[in-house]
Amino acid sequence: MKNYKLDTLCVQAGYKPKTGESRIPAISQSTTFFYGDTQAMADCFDLKSAGYFYSRLSNPTVAAFEGKVAALEGGVAAIGCSSGMSATTLSVFTVAGAGDNILSSAEVYGGTYNLFGTTLPKLGIECRFFNPDSSAEEIEKLIDGKTKMVFIETVANPAISVVDFDKIAKICKKHGVLLAVDNTLATPALCRPKEFGANVIIHSSSKYLDGHAAALGGVIVDCGNFDFKASERYASFNQPDESYHGLVYSDLPVAVFATKCRAQMIRDIGAIMSPQNAFLSYIGSDTLALRMEKHSANAAKVAEYLSKHPKIEWVRHPSLKSDKYHELAKKYLPDGQGGMLSFGIKGNSQKCALFMESLQLITQETHVADVRSCVLHPASTTHRQLSKEDLAAAGVPENLIRLSVGIENAEDIIADIAQALEKV
Repeated sequence: MKNYKLDTLCVQAGYKPKTGESRIPAISQSTTFFYGDTQAMADCFDLKSAGYFYSRLSNPTVAAFEGKVAALEGGVAAIGCSSGMSATTLSVFTVAGAGDNILSSAEVYGGTYNLFGTTLPKLGIECRFFNPDSSAEEIEKLIDGKTKMVFIETVANPAISVVDFDKIAKICKKHGVLLAVDNTLATPALCRPKEFGANVIIHSSSKYLDGHAAALGGVIVDCGNFDFKASERYASFNQPDESYHGLVYSDLPVAVFATKCRAQMIRDIGAIMSPQNAFLSYIGSDTLALRMEKHSANAAKVAEYLSKHPKIEWVRHPSLKSDKYHELAKKYLPDGQGGMLSFGIKGNSQKCALFMESLQLITQETHVADVRSCVLHPASTTHRQLSKEDLAAAGVPENLIRLSVGIENAEDIIADIAQALEKV
C-alpha cells in the first residue's frame, strides 16, 4: 500500500476486495483448491506464480492476515503460524541446523527460554544466553562461525526490560548475523524493529494483534533487509535446495527468508495458522492502534499507583521516570510503553497468591495482552520449569507478579488492586 500511517494500515492493509466481493476477507475453510490448468498448478509448485493449492502451505484468509502484519511492520512478506512458539521455532530452523548455534537474551518468555535451552540442544542446536544489559564486547565473545541468529524481545516478558536495539543491531551487522526480534508486547503500533536493524520479526498474534484472546497464532515477518549472499554463514541459502527443484533461495529478488521458511519449514512441519484464527486475528488487529494507546495509558497510571504503595517492593514499567529502561523506552517506544508491567509484593509467593486470589475484576490466567486485565505468578507457572539460577537470569524473582493491564477504566483497575492489597 501507499505510505499510509499505521492506524490506517491497521484498518486497510492485507486485503483489497474486487467489485462484488466481501468487504472483509472471507474464511476460506478449505484444505485444497481447484485447478483446471495443469501447468498453472505446476507453476505454483515451482514458485513461478502465486496461488493456493493446499492450506498446509498457504491459504487466502491466512494470506490476508499475513499481508496486514507485513505492512504494519514494514516487511516484504509474512508467514502465519499456528502459535507464537511455532513462529519462533520455524524461524530458528530456517537458518540453523545441527552443529549451529544461536544467541538469545536471557530475558525472554519462559516458553522461549525452555525451547532454546532444553529442546534445541536435543536437536544439535546450541543456544548461548546473554544478559541484554551486558556490554557489546561481552556479547560478541559468544559469536563464532556457526552462529546463525541473535534473538531478542523488544519488551521482555515478564522482566519488562527494553532492549537496546542500537547495541545489538551493531553487533549483528558487524558479524553478518541475522537479528530476530520478538515484538509481541510492543507491537508495531509502539515500535517497528525494522527501523532499528531487525531482519526478522516474530509475534505471538494470540496477544495484542488479535486482542481478544480468541485466536491462537503466530507470525514471522521477513524485513527483506538481510543479504544472505554477503555472509558465509548461510550456505543453505546459497546452495541448490534439491528438495525444491534445485532452487537457490538467495537468488530470489525478494522475501528470501520467508520463501525458504515456507518452502521448507511450513511444507515439512505444517505449523501454519488456521483460516478461522487468521480471520479472527485479521479483524481483531483493525483496532490495534486504538487499543495500544489505551493499554499504555492505563498501565502508566497503574504503575504510578503501585510505585507509591507501601506493600509493593518494586515496580517495572518503562513509563516510570525511575525505571531503569525509561530512557531506552523514550528512544524506541516514544508513543507508549504497552500494557504489560510487573511488580513485587513485599514477602513471599504465598502473599502473591493471596493478592491474586483476592482480585475481583482482574482475573488470574495464563495469558497476556488482550482487552481484559489479568495477572500471573510466572515463577510458579510459565517459568516453573526454570531453576533458581535461570529465574534470576530471566529477571523473574519469586515475588514477581505479571500484570497485563487491559482497556477497562483505569480507576476500576486501580480500585481492584487496592482492595486486594488490603488483604495481604
